[in-house]
Amino acid sequence: MFKLLGNCGQIINSRNLTSCLTAKFSRSTAFILSRRKHTDTPPPLQFQHIHSAANSKTFQNQRRASFSKTIAAMATGGGKDRKPPHTNRLIEEKSPYLLQHAHNPVDWFPWGQEAFDKAKAEDKPIFLSVGYSTCHWCHVMEHESFESADIGKILSDNFVCIKVDREERPDVDKVYMTFVQATTGGGGWPMSVWLTPDLHPFIGGTYFPPKDSAYRPGFKTVLLRIAKQWQSHREDLVSNGERILAALKKGTSISASPGETPPPGPDVAARCLQQLAHAYEEEYGGFSQAPKFPTPVNLSFLFSHRALHRSSAEGAQALHMALHTLRMMALGGIHDHVAQGFHRYSTDDSWHVPHFEKMLYDQAQLSVAYITAYQVSGDEFFAEVARDILSYVSRDLSDQSGGFYSAEDADSFPTAGAPKKKEGAFCVWTEQQIRELLPQPVTGATGGATQADIFIHHYGVKEQGNVRPEQDPHGELAGQNVLIVRYSLEVTAAHFDLSVPLLKEVLSGCRQRLAEVRRERPAAHLDSKMIAAWNGLMVSGFARVGAVLGEKVFIERAEKAAHFLRDHLFDAASGKMLRSCYRGEEMGVEQISEPISGFLDDYAFVIGGLLDLYEASLDAGWLEWAEALQDRQDQLFWDDQGSGYFSSETTDRSVLLRLKEDQDGAEPSANSVSALSLLRLSHYTGRGEWAERSRHILAAFSDRLIKIPIALPEMVRALTAQYHSLKQVVIAGQPHSQDTQQLISCVNSHFVPNKVLLLADGNTESFLYQRLPVLTSMTPQGGKATAFVCKNFTCSLPVTSPEELRKLLLE
Repeated sequence: MFKLLGNCGQIINSRNLTSCLTAKFSRSTAFILSRRKHTDTPPPLQFQHIHSAANSKTFQNQRRASFSKTIAAMATGGGKDRKPPHTNRLIEEKSPYLLQHAHNPVDWFPWGQEAFDKAKAEDKPIFLSVGYSTCHWCHVMEHESFESADIGKILSDNFVCIKVDREERPDVDKVYMTFVQATTGGGGWPMSVWLTPDLHPFIGGTYFPPKDSAYRPGFKTVLLRIAKQWQSHREDLVSNGERILAALKKGTSISASPGETPPPGPDVAARCLQQLAHAYEEEYGGFSQAPKFPTPVNLSFLFSHRALHRSSAEGAQALHMALHTLRMMALGGIHDHVAQGFHRYSTDDSWHVPHFEKMLYDQAQLSVAYITAYQVSGDEFFAEVARDILSYVSRDLSDQSGGFYSAEDADSFPTAGAPKKKEGAFCVWTEQQIRELLPQPVTGATGGATQADIFIHHYGVKEQGNVRPEQDPHGELAGQNVLIVRYSLEVTAAHFDLSVPLLKEVLSGCRQRLAEVRRERPAAHLDSKMIAAWNGLMVSGFARVGAVLGEKVFIERAEKAAHFLRDHLFDAASGKMLRSCYRGEEMGVEQISEPISGFLDDYAFVIGGLLDLYEASLDAGWLEWAEALQDRQDQLFWDDQGSGYFSSETTDRSVLLRLKEDQDGAEPSANSVSALSLLRLSHYTGRGEWAERSRHILAAFSDRLIKIPIALPEMVRALTAQYHSLKQVVIAGQPHSQDTQQLISCVNSHFVPNKVLLLADGNTESFLYQRLPVLTSMTPQGGKATAFVCKNFTCSLPVTSPEELRKLLLE
């Protein structure tokens, strides 16, 4: 069963562990969470957003860094010179999300032993609040409740209060989100969970309004009721928490039986296509009604499926769904037509009015989706969108160290002196503003039309604003316009009697002028945290686009990011990844006193990025590091009993459950990515045990793959790759010679999902030759760079022309 979250949420799998579990929870908490007498059925909670936690350290009475104070003040709307009335220990943290709460009148702790010890010593329950810095409803709950001195006193007097940035600590977030989903039927952020001093959850929810309404209690009422229940019915709450935790451990288990094999690839892929087709929305694309999410994992599956069924109806269907979705998204308001990049999701069916935050992981995956669309269609439109995304990331999400920042917020101040932030204020326009900024007549245009006339027509701008009231429940976009392409270039050009090239020039100039003006507006909050996993995804984005387009600048940017990962988020002494680092004072890279160890997705996404970077740069050093990271991943996360990878290590005893992510959502599951990376690595290194390990992963998830493959489209790609086997495309030649580059360009110009690309440059001392001695037999023929295409230990006859190679690739 799937629950689609509204506002700042994402699609989350809601696992119905047992009806008994939910019933027990409902009986024990109905009085607390219901507005009326406990026999009434409580209304559903309002679910909102997604993201993770912070590592803890002892609160130190030392001078707070001016950078941290500035971040905390900006997050709450204060200025640098305004002394906040409250400061708590979160001021010592680096996480932008925790710093946003550093001036709440709440005695916040970061996740860690100090808070746990206090809860046990004072025999108090823990209030755990989880969110992330660009989460709109997290901001709302902070303003309504956590900035309230009255509510802050209730929290601090009755609970040990812990704040977690879910992007820092996805392990903590996942444990308690699993509890909230199992006991309420949904989930999202902000997440609010009450725990025993032993960290067992006993009550959970998401956003709570501050005051009582006719159908639900306010946050203050909930707090007072829980505090009273803790005093009078503690044993019931504790025992309920223990039973729920035991049920969660049993219900979330994913494992393969001894000797179990993966399900049949073609059957699973056909079912996945069928489920996606059933969910597909014909008019505007996408795979749901509003709200609509980009879901790049769906698009990747569709492109791969089409590549294996080029001449069939189902291949044509897969291609149409993917290309139409990507085209409509690029034309819609979810695409930032002025400053580039994509917003998080659309609040309507037509991709028009977005939730305005921008996430790094979306840019990374969508850049790959658009460049793949270009490969399969040859339509330059898709290549331009891919360039557009990377231009945005290079300009607005890039650190001088080479790393990438996490996100930009949806909310900002409309003007420098405005008292309150509004969603989308940085991105929207009134018609009057556009007319004032673009008054110049366009030579040759019908009726002496101005730049504004043409721009307003093409992008659907209206005098009264183009956002319907039902899309703007808080009235923040009244009179404003979200730009959306309403006509093709050809239609707009004909309307104003202009040539298409001239129209492109006019619209480009208009967008540049608006971009200049936007840069003068108060900027949205930037989450300058740099996360290993998301940087790994972005390495893939730059590498893949650079390879396909032959644009070295993108490949060089991917290499710079990979160097950043090795310099700042990798501990060479232990061979382990770190989760995150932070932009500090003087724009330097900073780390917390006890760095957070990397999680499974940090390894899996970085390894995937390094494999893509090797194929783009053909520098085998990246393969060598990928191999070392895969060995470390296996040691830290592999389940020797049931197969598959756990999301976290065993070392942190405060994390009560070791879970395996079983859904490809806004980000692909790390097990899905690993299943394909292991297969690729086995062909790069000759280590057959990694191909076998990939099969074990697929076997462990076989029940889900068979029943609901739409939940794991990225893993279905790995399953089909296992079924069809990978092609090894070996180019024998000197790296920089023209004939070698022509063959490599041929490989990169075609979308061939189930292949690995290798360069045999004759250096027998190199990493690749040491791992694959067979490369010594693959040499240039007749003095020309030569391609060998191998599959299942059998190679084609060598070819030296791109035309011959193309035929072999597409067989």
